[in-house]
Amino acid sequence: MADTSDIKLTITFIDPDLDEEEKDQEVERLLSQMKELDEVEEVNRVAEINAPVGSKSITGYVVGQLVALVKSESVKQVWGFLTDRLGNKPIEIELEFTKESGESKKVKVKASSRKELEAAVNAIQEITKV
Repeated sequence: MADTSDIKLTITFIDPDLDEEEKDQEVERLLSQMKELDEVEEVNRVAEINAPVGSKSITGYVVGQLVALVKSESVKQVWGFLTDRLGNKPIEIELEFTKESGESKKVKVKASSRKELEAAVNAIQEITKV
């Protein structure tokens, strides 16, 4: 039986050449595009729960970060979308999912090129068997 649980993707823009405002612009652009995808159940900015001392976030959101919930059967289409849009941007993706056995797993990868992102996606697909 196929696992139909949601997969949580946290995407963080980590380009050191971008300032906080530019990272947030990248998030807003991706957020807008992902809201249009039928495969994405929900996508939002990541709320800043406990702002660290010295934090510059005045918006209440983590700078350069968004989170999306995707049904496991739709994740391949979302990977294709992300590879097309983010293939040459330094990003970090954290994926959280629950295996059919009920065991929760987290995987975190960094990529700064299309080739690295495709390799990371392939590795994640093997781990999740999605």
